[in-house]
Amino acid sequence: TVETAHRLVMIFFFVMPVMMGGFGNWLLPYYWEGPDMHFPRLNNFSFWTLPWALDLAVLSLFTESGSGTGWTLYPPLSTYLYMGKSVDLTVFSLHLAGVGSIFGSINFIVTVRGMKLVDMHQLSMFPISMFVTGHLLGVALPVLAGGLTMLITDRHFNTSFFYPVGG
Repeated sequence: TVETAHRLVMIFFFVMPVMMGGFGNWLLPYYWEGPDMHFPRLNNFSFWTLPWALDLAVLSLFTESGSGTGWTLYPPLSTYLYMGKSVDLTVFSLHLAGVGSIFGSINFIVTVRGMKLVDMHQLSMFPISMFVTGHLLGVALPVLAGGLTMLITDRHFNTSFFYPVGG
């Protein structure tokens, strides 16, 4: 359970926000010589979803015995047969963190595309890496959210996406 919480916190609340959000918000305005990102309020929303999501993740560690499902929320272990409310808190935490990361990714993509250069090949590697990472997060996080939603519906609404006996 501590291992699951540690991995989730490190991946979704340290690596992605610090590497993408922190360094990106700090360095991208220097590259396009602007005062801030293109959508500062969207950036603010993306930032303030993380403390709430982190609170839910930490709360899931101390609820019941924690969500001992691994950082992938392995579906046989995270179904309602094995785990309780701690998995629900973890899933809602990842949903909220994913929403913030998607909005941050949109902001990074728009900021890099709005730079005052003629072609993308004139940019240095950092804005291009933020641009590509923004697209990757924009593609991957809705899939994660869909999987988490299917897991919640399996747990509470008697569906059988991850429950093999259901057909």
